[in-house]
Parts: sequence; C-alpha cells; structure tokens
Amino acid sequence: MIEKNGIVEEVTEIQPGIFILRVKSFQIASVAKPGQFCNIKVNDSLTPFLRRPFSICDVEDDVISFQFNLVGEGTKVLSNKKKGDLLNIIGPLGIGFNYSENFENAIIVAGGIGAAPFPFLISNLAHNVSVTSFIGGRSKKDLIKYKLKNIVVSTYDGSEGFSGNVVQLLESEIHKYDRLKTKIFACGPNAMLRALSKFTIEKGFNCEISTESVMACGFGICQGCNIEGVNSDRFLLVCKDGPVFKAEDVKL
Repeated sequence: MIEKNGIVEEVTEIQPGIFILRVKSFQIASVAKPGQFCNIKVNDSLTPFLRRPFSICDVEDDVISFQFNLVGEGTKVLSNKKKGDLLNIIGPLGIGFNYSENFENAIIVAGGIGAAPFPFLISNLAHNVSVTSFIGGRSKKDLIKYKLKNIVVSTYDGSEGFSGNVVQLLESEIHKYDRLKTKIFACGPNAMLRALSKFTIEKGFNCEISTESVMACGFGICQGCNIEGVNSDRFLLVCKDGPVFKAEDVKL
C-alpha cells in the first residue's frame, strides 16, 4: 500500500456521463494488479467526504486510468480535474483477479460501470487466451465498451442486442463454450452478481466476482465494508479480503 500525490494527465468523457481519469504515479502503477483499486482523496476542501474507492481500469507505463460515472458531488469534482492537478491516492488496495490459472477462454461479465476493471485484466491475460465480453445496461446509452474485446451486449429495454439482463444473455450463449476450459470474471451490481454466482455454481464454472462497498479506510481498519463469507467464521472485508472473491465463497 502506497500513499502518493499523483499528477492528473487528463480527464476524458468517453460517452455521456462516463469519464476516464488518467493519473501519473510510477510507484503505484508499477505494482498494481488487475482487480485492485485505489482510494482517492477527491479534494482537500471536501473534508466531510470520505476517500472514494475506484477500480484500476488500466495501467500504461506509469499512468493509471480510472473509469467513473457522475453520481454525486465527489465524481463531479473529479470530472473537472485539469492536467497537472495533484490527487492524493492510496493504493493499490485489495486482492485482484487470479488470472494465472490454466484456462483457454475468459468470459467477462459486466453490468454498467462494472466494466471498469476489465481493460487492465484483458491486457494482462496470456496471448493464447480468447476473450468474450458480455456487457449489460438498462438501455443502449448505459453500455460501456471501453477497451473490451469481442463484445456481446444486452439491454433491459431491448434498444441494443439481447433483450434482458446480462446474466440471461450469458445463459443463452454459454453452450458455445462447453468444450473450452473457461473462467468467468464479473463485476457489477449485487443483484447481477448474485444471479451470476447462482448460475455458475450450479453449472460448475470457475467464476470470480469483483464486489463493491462503501469504504472509509480502504485497508481493513474501519471494518465497515463487511461481506458474509460462506466457509468463514467471520465476516470478510471487501477492501482487504476482496474486492475479488470466488463466487462460491461469499453471500451477496
């Protein structure tokens, strides 16, 4: 865990309401792993506000990218950052994805802004691993395709792709991967992760889910981001024991 003042390189609105924040920090970038996150101090003047946790979206040399949507005052402040501004960042935090296992096919399942951690994961997968990205949103405007591969989409309103949610889409397509050694990586709303976990456990798929929680510290001191474990005599912490868990190891 490192605390550093990163230098803002740029903030780009990649589609309405969705932003990529690029911050230069060699120390954090050099040790970051896919699935980990950083806790960002949004603004020194916003002292009543906690640091905000953001998945590491991508790392290129000494620059870290974060993907976020406008949901409140904190993200509004971030969206207005300028090149050269300083941001105090703690990271990389948490346990990321395990992508060193022996599999030949990676399935990405992302709901809305849950697409955020996957560009970094995809760029770190072995070259011989094929990737399919299943993404979902309420409507076409909610789909986030930034740096994903072989995209298949679903929308609740049927405005693009499969009409329904992303787990239903996966269920309708999973037969195509029966003969491949497959691992599933997912991030999104808890309802999506709950449905996906049930499906992958029943079907025997290897699946890891990246969970979200409100966090105060981001490294296990406050004990505020607890999640119920399946085979544990204590509550697990999203920030320290996760945010990535095996689907069968937690209750959502």
